[in-house]
Amino acid sequence: MEMVRVVFLTVLMFFVLVTVHEWGHYFFAKRAGILVREFAIGFGPKLFSYKRNETQFTLRLLPFGGYARMAGEDPEIIEIGPGQMIAVRLGQDNKIKNIYLDMLDTRRNVIRGEAQHTDLENDLKIKLDVDGEIVTYDVHPQAMLIKGSQQTQIAPKDRQFGSKTVGQRALAIVAGPVMNFLLAFVLFALHLQMAGIAIENPTFVKIGGVSAGMPAEEAGLKSGDIVVSIDGETIGGDYEKMIAMTSVSKGKPMEWTLKRGDETLSVTMTPRSMEGEEGGKVGITTELPTRKVGFVETITLSGTAMVDTTQLIFTGFKQLINNFNMDDISGPVGTAKMTGQIAQQGIEYLTYWAAILSLYLGIFNLLPIPALDGSRLVFLGVEALRGKPVDPGHEGMVHFVGFALLFLVMIAVTYNDILRLISG
Repeated sequence: MEMVRVVFLTVLMFFVLVTVHEWGHYFFAKRAGILVREFAIGFGPKLFSYKRNETQFTLRLLPFGGYARMAGEDPEIIEIGPGQMIAVRLGQDNKIKNIYLDMLDTRRNVIRGEAQHTDLENDLKIKLDVDGEIVTYDVHPQAMLIKGSQQTQIAPKDRQFGSKTVGQRALAIVAGPVMNFLLAFVLFALHLQMAGIAIENPTFVKIGGVSAGMPAEEAGLKSGDIVVSIDGETIGGDYEKMIAMTSVSKGKPMEWTLKRGDETLSVTMTPRSMEGEEGGKVGITTELPTRKVGFVETITLSGTAMVDTTQLIFTGFKQLINNFNMDDISGPVGTAKMTGQIAQQGIEYLTYWAAILSLYLGIFNLLPIPALDGSRLVFLGVEALRGKPVDPGHEGMVHFVGFALLFLVMIAVTYNDILRLISG
């Protein structure tokens, strides 16, 4: 049952991080009037899919990623060439609402004809030769192109990504990383509320963990017990004094007085040696006493955690560049393994780890690496400076090559993670 809980929490964490990121893209794209064809969490085969309004919401097998596919980002719908036989169905407003590209004889309540001219982006008109008569039909801006069981909504020019201003497109792109930054801030704040902060100059020593098979476990000590005195000497908040007294008492019985809630306990423990450790040990770890955090302090400390963690992330990038080693990089498998280990320690630790990953995801996506959000922002910056967009073919090739390279690196890193997992 514990394993199921850890796996669930791990998958849930990745689901939340990716969903928040992609929702940022989705929300601001919709606000700009861009048609978002699909909002997908994960990659690979579909597990679940449903359509709401104009967008297909999809859950895929591998939870390490996602995308909000906007009209115009990729080559648009296959064009209907002159002379192609098609069938159309009109709506109540006499505008075309469905365009059928195959199985024409099986379509009912349709008008069949030979396409003479088709414009599904600007004028939204289709000119058909229907039994020798040339007829022009208006196309509804949300008309569907249907081929077999596949339905694709047309994207008029003003619904495509490239038709929007540089500012609108930049906002739709940067919104993903920004949402990760906001999520990281919220998660840091939640962690502070759950765990509190360490008390300065504590007046007591609190037991955090008890090692199996050691004197403390045999004597019945539990996490949360407070050490009052040892051999009659008051410990107070002097953690080092407790360690020193235990260390010099290897093999000698010691009288410990503890407080558990409102109850006072007296136990006898005989410290013994541990492999690789000097002196006597009873097998306990201590937990720093904490206090609750107020609202204003939570905001301040969450901001401090954001700044400190960002500095650590960039320090890690610098070290990785200066001393590149494949073993220093973890992919989805390694990250999932570490997340599972942290989830076993408790929800407050997982919350803190999720905050770090969310911040990392936002920063990484803003790096000017082809196929990432940062690279797309660079192209938009160049467009703003030039006054005209970069050739879509050239930009698309850069992103394609970048994605291919990232994919190859991900395969190599995942392979390395699996080898480390197998070797222990």
